[in-house]
Amino acid sequence: MFKPTAGLVIIIVLLALALLFSTLGALHHPGIIDTLQQLEDRRQLAAELKILIAARGDALFNDPAAPTAGNPEGDVALVIFFDYNCRHCREAALNIQQAMKDDRNLKLVFKEFPILGPTSKFAAVAALASQKQGKYEAFNRALMGFHGVVNERTTLTIAEHVGLDVEQLERDMEDPAIADAIARNRALAGDLYITGTPALVVGDEVIAGVVDVDTLQRSIANARSKPKV
Repeated sequence: MFKPTAGLVIIIVLLALALLFSTLGALHHPGIIDTLQQLEDRRQLAAELKILIAARGDALFNDPAAPTAGNPEGDVALVIFFDYNCRHCREAALNIQQAMKDDRNLKLVFKEFPILGPTSKFAAVAALASQKQGKYEAFNRALMGFHGVVNERTTLTIAEHVGLDVEQLERDMEDPAIADAIARNRALAGDLYITGTPALVVGDEVIAGVVDVDTLQRSIANARSKPKV
């Protein structure tokens, strides 16, 4: 039977102490502390958002002024806050379209959230006004698919291209209910700590930025697996 010598025992103890002190030192390193704090902050924010999403559920999922697509009776609602001049929003829109093709039980809720200046706001107002002609979804896709700056001229050109009566559209854009809807979207985004685009709400989580189709589908499946309140 092997019996460690006194010298070997001392070496083992010294190595153990060195490892312990190294670990304690790492935990006190500013970078490690910052990382741990960030993780804790994210956990706290995620927990708070679950409460906020539940409290603002009607505004998120059932605002009659918010356009929808997909299955109106879908068991999962996916909400997107977006700006027509946001390059990443265009990428996110393509991923969402693919997710909707693969999931016939998904409801998509559009939240016009123009944060990139007056031309983005003009496009958002025009898009919401297009609902009165039953062309919102086609108009939205065309605006999202435009490879350039969406301004007043390009917005109206695209509107004409998708078959909208532009003169009627411009009149409908004056409806104060549209400005009210955008104001509600801004307030709702603020409630949920959404400051940029794109931002998605699915289930009880907020997803900032672009996510690939697989990640998006996992979030949808996770929302579907949770009991409905």
